[in-house]
Amino acid sequence: MDANSPAEGKLDCSSCDDAVKNFVIQEEGEDIENDVHPFTAFLVSHDIEDEDEDEVESEDEEWQPHVRWICINCTMPNPEDEDHCWKCNEQCDSNILEQKLASVPSELTGVDGFAKSTAAEELSFAERISKNLTFSGTFVSGNEKKTVIGFDERMLLHEETGKSHPERPNRLRAIMEGLQASGLLSERCFTIPSREATEAELEVVHTANHISAVQATERRGLSYFTSDTYANEHSALAARLAAGICADLASAIMTGTACNGFAVVRPPGHHAEQDQVMGFCLHNNVCVAARAAQASGAKKVLVVDWDVHHGNGTQKIFEQDPTILYISLHRHEAGAFYPGTGWAHHVGSGPGEGFSVNIPWSCGGIGDEDYLSAFQHIVMPIARQFEPDITIVSAGFDAASGDPLGGCDVTPEGYAQMTSLLSFLAAGRILVVLEGGYNLRSISASAAAVMKVLRGSNPGPLPDNLQPTPAGVGAMLDVFTIQRRYWSNLHDATFLKLETLLDTWSKAGEGKGIKRRYIDNPVWWKWDRKRFCADVP
Repeated sequence: MDANSPAEGKLDCSSCDDAVKNFVIQEEGEDIENDVHPFTAFLVSHDIEDEDEDEVESEDEEWQPHVRWICINCTMPNPEDEDHCWKCNEQCDSNILEQKLASVPSELTGVDGFAKSTAAEELSFAERISKNLTFSGTFVSGNEKKTVIGFDERMLLHEETGKSHPERPNRLRAIMEGLQASGLLSERCFTIPSREATEAELEVVHTANHISAVQATERRGLSYFTSDTYANEHSALAARLAAGICADLASAIMTGTACNGFAVVRPPGHHAEQDQVMGFCLHNNVCVAARAAQASGAKKVLVVDWDVHHGNGTQKIFEQDPTILYISLHRHEAGAFYPGTGWAHHVGSGPGEGFSVNIPWSCGGIGDEDYLSAFQHIVMPIARQFEPDITIVSAGFDAASGDPLGGCDVTPEGYAQMTSLLSFLAAGRILVVLEGGYNLRSISASAAAVMKVLRGSNPGPLPDNLQPTPAGVGAMLDVFTIQRRYWSNLHDATFLKLETLLDTWSKAGEGKGIKRRYIDNPVWWKWDRKRFCADVP
C-alpha cells in the first residue's frame, strides 16, 4: 500500500463508544496548563494549593506571574528573564527548527505553530527526505545489503495542538532532518511503502476493546486516555502506521530484503499493554514487529529495551512466552520512577520464566560506562546463549544527556557501541524502533550515531577498563544473583569481580554514587503523569 492509499483493516467503530469511555478520561478543556513548571503543574492537577503564593498575592493585588517561555528543544518552561533553558541550555530565541534539523512540512500548515512556506519551489519535508532514498523492495546493489528506513509523514499529525507536550511531531522531524544532513539517507538505505497495521495484526498483541478504543478517537477532538497520554482525530491513523511500518520492516529483515532497519515512528509503543493505553503509547509497535518477524520465519526474537523507562507493556505481553527474550535497562529508583515496574526479580512467569531480564538503575545520572558494562557482563552473555534469529531494539533516546524526562547521561557514542554489540547477534539482523527521547538535539545526534552503525560504521572496541558507578555495579550484582539460575553464560568470575569492586569502594568510603535529584516523594507515576517525571532543580 502506498502512502496515499486508504486504510487497510479499518475498524467499524459504530459500537465502540462504550469502549472509549473506559479509556478516555479528559476532554480538551479539562487539560492542565502546560506553560508552568512541571512541579507547579503537578500541584494544580491535584488541587494542591501553594500557600506561599497565595500569601504573596494577598499582600500585592497587582502582582502578576512572570510570562514564561517554552524551550523549543526540550519543552521545559522557563522564566521570562532567563535567556537559556535551565534544563538543556538552549537559547530562548533558538532557530533550531530553521537549521534543516526539524523544519515543518509545507503541506501541514500550523503543525506545532509554524506557518506554511510561501516558496513554491521549496520541497516538502517528505520530498526532502525521500529524494535521497531508493523506494524499492530489494537491497541488491552488487553484493551489498542495505538498511531499510521506516517513516511516514502522516505520523506528524498526531499532536497535542496548542500545547507543549514532550511527545511531539518535531521529534521525528529532528531525527529525519538530522539523518539527511549527515548524509545517512543515501546509498545503502532504502524505504518501502508504508501501510497501516491491519486489525488482525493488532489483535495478535492487543484486545479488541483496546483496538476499538484507539480507533474511536478518530471521531473526537483532543482527548486523553490518561492525564499524560493524548489523542486527536489523527492519532489512531498514526498508531496504525507506526505498527504497520514496524511489522513490514521486521518482515523485510527476516526475508532478506534488508540487512537491518530503523523504524522512525510515533506514537511510541513499549508502555502499551494488551488492554491499556499509557505513557504516551497507543499500540505496542515492538510487539507487533516481533510477531511479524515470527510469522516470517523467526523462531526466537530478542527485544532489547534501552529506553530510560521500563517497557511494562512489552514485558507483560511476552511474560509467558519463551520464544521472546526481553531485556530492559531502565531507571527505576525502587519503583519511584515511571512506570514503577521492571524490578530485577520480575523474570517472567510460567513457560516464560527467566525470559524477562530487568536491569533497574537505582538513580539518575547513569551513563555510558554503566550501560556498556551491563551489556558486556549481562546483556550479551544472555543474548548469545539465547541465540535469537532477529534482534529488535526499543530505542528510546531519553536516557541521553540533556533529556528533560530521563535524567541520565548516555552519549551518542554509547548508543553506537550498544548497537554495534547487538549487530553481532542473529547474523546482523537488527531492527531499531524509536520509542522515547524528548531533547531534539540529543535524539537527532543519538539516532545518527545508531544509523551509522547500521550502515556499517565501526565505533571501535569497547574501552579496556570500563568504570561503572557503584549504583550501576549494585544493579548488575542484583541481576546476576537472580538471573544466573536461568543463564549459565553468566560466569561467577564476573560476579566476583563486580562484588570485589563494590566492596573496595565501600571500604574506601568513596562517594562515587550519584545523588537523586528528585524532590521529596516522587509519586507522579502513580497518577500516570509521565510528562511530569522530570528532574526539578
